[in-house]
Amino acid sequence: MELIGDVWVNWFEGEENGYNVCEFHEWRKHDFIELLDQVPLIKIGTPLFLYIENDLQDLPPALLEDVRNQSYIRKNNQREVIEYCFIATDGSRHIVVDTLGYTIPIRKSRLIPRQEQLILDKAEKMDLQDYQLPAGYEKKKKYHIMSPDPEWMLGLTRKERQLKQLLLMALDQLYTTKNIEEMRYWYTEWFPKQYKESRRLPFDAAWQALCDGVSQGWSKKHYDVCERMIKGQPYFEKIWELEHGTKVK
Repeated sequence: MELIGDVWVNWFEGEENGYNVCEFHEWRKHDFIELLDQVPLIKIGTPLFLYIENDLQDLPPALLEDVRNQSYIRKNNQREVIEYCFIATDGSRHIVVDTLGYTIPIRKSRLIPRQEQLILDKAEKMDLQDYQLPAGYEKKKKYHIMSPDPEWMLGLTRKERQLKQLLLMALDQLYTTKNIEEMRYWYTEWFPKQYKESRRLPFDAAWQALCDGVSQGWSKKHYDVCERMIKGQPYFEKIWELEHGTKVK
C-alpha cells in the first residue's frame, strides 16, 4: 500500500455500474468534486476490482482494515479523517472508493489523467494484495432493465447514457401498467412496419421486443421516443430537464 497526496475526485454516489462512474473528460462543473489530502493506493486482482467497480456489495474485511483511517480531507484548515477510502487498481484500471463509514463502496470516482498515470506507474512496482471475494458471491453479475448490461451503454456519451436509462425507466413503468393498448402503441412507434403483428402479440412479448429494440446504441429515434414516452410524468420530466437542459416539448 502506498499513500497518494492531493487527489482530485468526482464522487458518483450509489452507482453499481462502472459505466456511470464517469472518466475525467465527462466531468461537469456542477459535479461533486473534492480534493483529498491523502488516499491509500492498493493493488488488487481483476476479479475483485470488477466486483468493486460494478457492484454495491460488502468489501473484504481485510481490505477495509488495511485502509481504515488512512485517508484525509482538509476542511477549514483542519485535517479530517475519512474512515474507509482508497484507490484501487488492478494494474491497468483504477477507481477511488469512499464507503461513507459503511462496508460497501457507496461513492466512486475516477482520477484526473495525471494522477491516473501516476498510480498505474506505481502499480507496476507494487505487490498484489490477495483479498478474498465474499463467500457465495456470484461472479456472473445479473443485469436487468434498471441495471443495464454494459453492452447497452457501449460507445455512448454521459448524456446519452443518462437519457437511455431514463427511457428504460419509462419502459419499466410501462410494464407495471399491463395496459395492452398502450403497449401496442409504443411497440408500433418503435416498429412502424409491424402494426399488424402488434395486434397479435401478447403484452410480455411486445414489451420484451421493445426492450430488445432499444437496447443497442442511441439514436434520434431513441431520443424522440424517450421524450414522448415521459411527457406528462413530472418525475421523469425533471430528470430530462436536468440532463438535457430544456423542458420536454
